[in-house]
Amino acid sequence: MAQNTTKENSHSGHRVRLKQRFLSEGLDAFNEHQILELLLFYTIPLKDTNEIAHDLIKTFGSLSRVFDAHPKELQKVHGISEHSSTLISMIPQLSRAYLKDLTRERPVLSSTQAAGEYIKNFFMGRIYEVFYIFCMDKSCRVIHEEKICEGTLDETPCYPRLVLEAAFRHNAQRVIFAHNHPSDILKPSPGDIESTHKLVQIFESVDIEVVDHIIAGKSGYISMAELSCLR
Repeated sequence: MAQNTTKENSHSGHRVRLKQRFLSEGLDAFNEHQILELLLFYTIPLKDTNEIAHDLIKTFGSLSRVFDAHPKELQKVHGISEHSSTLISMIPQLSRAYLKDLTRERPVLSSTQAAGEYIKNFFMGRIYEVFYIFCMDKSCRVIHEEKICEGTLDETPCYPRLVLEAAFRHNAQRVIFAHNHPSDILKPSPGDIESTHKLVQIFESVDIEVVDHIIAGKSGYISMAELSCLR
């Protein structure tokens, strides 16, 4: 019994180490069988998946051929259940869906009108203040939009670290900030101006251009850049 417990603890520790390695390094340095081994953690909770991963590579010849194999063929490998074969078969289709979304036409927010008309839709029906960042490339094409935080009826906390992390995470070259005024008072408050100035200074210190800060309401939107209170 003690020997089995030691083996289980060792296996558990291996799983933790492999997951941590992925989180810190990504998959680039992983061998093909290690990628499968990690993937199979999520459908095979107790067994050692290393040997199964090696058997898959040996049977089909390469990682891509494993992913392209029919689920019924995958299940012929000892240790591969219907759950595991389904997960493996999903990978190419998930990749296609990801690439399709990645390459779909993204809006270009190169004018105040284009930015305002696009951004105001993110605040429709909201009764609390919400702060967004819109990450863009050099051409002002939207890469990603992200809600950073949500506040009260008339205030939302703005955490510069979270805003900056979102921009770094999506390799933004330009950004637009946006939040809403549920009261529909389309005028920047002293707090809006102060926090925006702080964010602009932080972003420009790391060579990310802040294009605008849009404030949206029920009746429309305003541009802090047009009001000359962005900097």
